Amino acid sequence: MNQVVNIPNVVTALRFFLSGVLAVMLMPEQTPGLAFWSFLVFIIAAASDWVDGFVARRTKAETVLGKLMDPLADKVLVATALIMLIPLGRLPAWLALVILCREMIITGLRGIAASAGIVVSASGLGKAKSVTQYVGLATLIFPADMLPIPALHQIGLGILYVALLLTIWSGVDYFLKLKNIFLAPAE
Repeated sequence: MNQVVNIPNVVTALRFFLSGVLAVMLMPEQTPGLAFWSFLVFIIAAASDWVDGFVARRTKAETVLGKLMDPLADKVLVATALIMLIPLGRLPAWLALVILCREMIITGLRGIAASAGIVVSASGLGKAKSVTQYVGLATLIFPADMLPIPALHQIGLGILYVALLLTIWSGVDYFLKLKNIFLAPAE
């Protein structure tokens, strides 16, 4: 297996694929059974974020491609869930917009850093943000008719408000850590 096609990168590619599957499964016309399967697809995709990183570090199979594509796959998964939850009435559009804007800005900043030869890995704060987003989104994706706790969707929304704060905080943190690269004059 060459360095680009390795298990962690394949798992990352799977997360991109599962994001597309999730988009189809979260259509407003979904049945209760399909709603539960969409929850499972999201959980598997979110868990793959941990799996690819763990395997890459454990087998020393980290690649530049993986360091760039892994966070992008996370953003695609989160964006898919955020956007698809809006028409289901489980998420206000403004909340999704703020999170998505931060994700696009950080992706752009990572691209600028990469063009300067610097690969920006996720920070601890960024990882906490991702986990909080995943937990909140999973709670909102869980089918309403199968809820063990009547207010579970409200709890999920509350978790996403916490994720929003972490999202903004980690975005500012990335910018401050890398501001010298971003503000350097162009050559």
